Amino acid sequence: MKEKKQVLNRISWWKRFCLIVFIVFLYPLIFCRIPVFAEEKEDLRLYSQSAILMDGDSGRILYGKNEKQIRPMASTTKIMTCILALEQGNMEDVVTVSSYAASQPKVHMGVKKGEQYLLKDLLYGLMLESYNDAAVMIAEQIGGTREGFARLMNAKADELGCKDTWFITPNGLDAKEVDETGKERIHSTTAEDLAKILVYCIQKSPKAEEFLKITQTQDRTFYDIENKHQIQCRNHNVFLSMMDGALTGKTGFTGGAGYSYVGALKKDGKLFVIALLGCGWPPYKTRKWSDARTLFSYGMKNYEKTDLHEYLGKTERIPVTVEGGICWGERENSFVLAGESQLGENGPSAFVYALLKKGEKAEKKVILPEKLTAPVKEGEKIGKVQYYIEGRLIGELSLYSDRSVGKMYAFTALKHVLAKWIRLPDISVEQIRSLYER
Repeated sequence: MKEKKQVLNRISWWKRFCLIVFIVFLYPLIFCRIPVFAEEKEDLRLYSQSAILMDGDSGRILYGKNEKQIRPMASTTKIMTCILALEQGNMEDVVTVSSYAASQPKVHMGVKKGEQYLLKDLLYGLMLESYNDAAVMIAEQIGGTREGFARLMNAKADELGCKDTWFITPNGLDAKEVDETGKERIHSTTAEDLAKILVYCIQKSPKAEEFLKITQTQDRTFYDIENKHQIQCRNHNVFLSMMDGALTGKTGFTGGAGYSYVGALKKDGKLFVIALLGCGWPPYKTRKWSDARTLFSYGMKNYEKTDLHEYLGKTERIPVTVEGGICWGERENSFVLAGESQLGENGPSAFVYALLKKGEKAEKKVILPEKLTAPVKEGEKIGKVQYYIEGRLIGELSLYSDRSVGKMYAFTALKHVLAKWIRLPDISVEQIRSLYER
């Protein structure tokens, strides 16, 4: 009986031991949540229904929220109206008010049919006060009609790669129409497309400097041609004074679009562009400024301006075979070396700047042909190096031939051999042919 009790005690002790092991080691593994360490997209808690933060130099999206969602864009439209007028118009042109322009709703200058204004003055009214009648006057001056100007706007959008943008009005008022294919369209864009348009306005347009001058002006007063109607303008882009480095921008609001904003900030060599669509409705007028500050602050904190050429290292010269050429004695094989600059160490510096976040993958790819066919000239572009961040092409640098390789002709071959012993005049195959034809 005693032995039986000892056996039962040993079994009981073993059960307790197994239970302790299970609780301490196995239970957490089976029933508890184990954290998974994976990088997730940060939630910046923006008010905007669509938003984007873009690298103004490379065009790369640094942060997006429904950035491809098509939405009305209100008066942010006017950045396109302004840049087209700058590029295609004469600033000293006199613009006559039409009845259609005079009928535009507020915000407006209150112009009357027949009044005349200089085109350059209207651009300040357009961008500082967001006057709707100024937008129509500009459109009719540049495009002939509102419809004609809309075609110019859509053509420019297509040229810039804005495939989800459709312009109907020059001032951004909500509108819809049936296009030539029978499809119903609304006046709309995406945050991504809108940011692309502003990048063009301040970086790539031949009139970028003029665009920035207008949009950075704080106050402007002008008159009609007869000096009877005074127009006073004040810049409503208050963000210009809210954050150090604020560069330009345009606000917007309609009942369909809500509050909108597109703007840029440049600081410490970094250029950021943002676009905000559907950023609240009355009375939440200031939410767009909160979102703007959030996005720009996120960009400044997390991204550094980086020269990918230096970061990834200089590309060493690479041999490329040349067929059908004369290469006796100079090198063992018939080839040229593809390098970054035909001018060597004294050549121009090569840069590929982009905003890079810690932990992002940057890489480069060398693109060269398997072989070349003579003739090849020294300094001739024969390839390129492409630079990528997270799989997106950021920029590229050209690769050049380090020397010339002439095409193999009987005459050039003979000349090459004889030149080893005697001095020959510098005469080309084409010159020999012209003498023979005579």
